[in-house]
Amino acid sequence: MNIIKYFIIIFFTFIHGTLYANEKEFKEWLVNFKAYALEKKISEKTFNLAMSDVVFLPDVIKYDRFQPEFYEDTKTYISKRTSKQKVSAGIKLYELNKDFINSVDNKFSVEKELLLALMGIETNFGTYVGKMDILSSLATLSYDQRRSDFFTKELITILQLIDEGKINHNILYGSWAGAFGFFQFMPSTIDNYAIDYDKNNIIELKSTKDSFASAANYINKIGWKKNQPCFIKVKLKENIPNNILNISAKKLHHKIKFKLLKKYIINEDSFNSINENLIASIITPDKDIIPDAQNLDPAYIVFDNYEKILQWNRSLRFSLAVCTLKEKFENAL
Repeated sequence: MNIIKYFIIIFFTFIHGTLYANEKEFKEWLVNFKAYALEKKISEKTFNLAMSDVVFLPDVIKYDRFQPEFYEDTKTYISKRTSKQKVSAGIKLYELNKDFINSVDNKFSVEKELLLALMGIETNFGTYVGKMDILSSLATLSYDQRRSDFFTKELITILQLIDEGKINHNILYGSWAGAFGFFQFMPSTIDNYAIDYDKNNIIELKSTKDSFASAANYINKIGWKKNQPCFIKVKLKENIPNNILNISAKKLHHKIKFKLLKKYIINEDSFNSINENLIASIITPDKDIIPDAQNLDPAYIVFDNYEKILQWNRSLRFSLAVCTLKEKFENAL
């Protein structure tokens, strides 16, 4: 037998065997999870209704391991998500819903440009909300070991929302990670921040009113400060101490007043219009994927509002893209 054919057969035999083992173990896990869900006061009727068609989704595991935030450099990541076409699409959406979006901006004290940026990056203004069965996605990630505790809590939360009649289980299609709607809310975010803005007794996160109001409520409640800066792109001086640089989104460190960071940047006088007492930190997002990145470029000084976007999505590049697109809308509207 040709040696290449031999290894191909071995490879696919291994993959098939692994997949079969995962599916078998997943079914066993599902039995145990049902008992756990009932302990958490999920009704058996709701569980059987919502989980009857749940299956193991191997692609979800693949997506979890290879997220763009993990391997795309910052310039590529941002440029893909803040194009002229995206700005034009956002302006068109705004013009169609101007009075409502302005009212949400005023009521929740969250800039319309930020809301448009979030919706644009999350779902391309509602044109791509995801086609994955959210319950199967959450169950797969709960069964998986990498972040099992987190996704188990999210799965229980979505079942509780179904049990309480707040969410219709028949429309739960979204991202591979279990996010849903125009702004891609996780179940815990729906539970804590989503609003039935049009008062029809159900939260519809694929409707303009409920989704925009819910996103604005979320951003407001986590402490976004209207009309405050998000970040500035800077050039760092040589020999800057490495211990003050942030390359991870998990928790920003060395947060001090902006005036104390200015000594590390070239042309510091260019930023005199920014309040020197704002708390800030330095991020160099490409050093996590390009360890020998020259001149620590790109580098950014980020402020409190940037950290609020990190709470939305724990990714340095995602937050930079949102704030960049927000600025583009500010210049366009």
